[in-house]
Amino acid sequence: MIEQTKEIVRSFNSIYKREVLIEPNALLPEKGLGRLPGNDGKAKMSKSLDNAIYLSDSPDIVKKKGISMYTDPNHIRVKDPGNVENNTVFTYLDAFCLDKLQLEEMKEHYRRGGLGDVKVKRYLNDLLQAELEPIRNKRNYYEKHMDFVFDVLKRGKSKCTFSSSRNTFRSKRSNRN
Repeated sequence: MIEQTKEIVRSFNSIYKREVLIEPNALLPEKGLGRLPGNDGKAKMSKSLDNAIYLSDSPDIVKKKGISMYTDPNHIRVKDPGNVENNTVFTYLDAFCLDKLQLEEMKEHYRRGGLGDVKVKRYLNDLLQAELEPIRNKRNYYEKHMDFVFDVLKRGKSKCTFSSSRNTFRSKRSNRN
């Protein structure tokens, strides 16, 4: 999609022999942190597959989804060594845990055995709840202040209308030259 947009911009600017439109740049996450798998570990997180954690989920639902997450099927007992690769819980921890040193220690402990899935899932739950709590609070605030939301949307629409009118004017002026 981004490449198609760039081609359109290049073509447009080429026709008018000046930079009327600006080429967009992709905003990509760090390598390996693109899409999270679903909590079933089988595919990307998706509403249609019912394997997603939503920003609107209550703390209880997030906890329930986290506890049911796919882990290493060979890690049956706490003392068993576990595999962190292709382990959905550790994929989420890679994305949400800011203390990378502690995470590496946890991974090593899991690999050699002695660390249970439930403990790792509880740690992930704590991280997810901390991440989602401010989002839930803002969502609740804005749900109670819809007049403010509509005002922001109207102002945004006005800015977009002005910007698109300006670009239309520039492209027409370029066409005359």
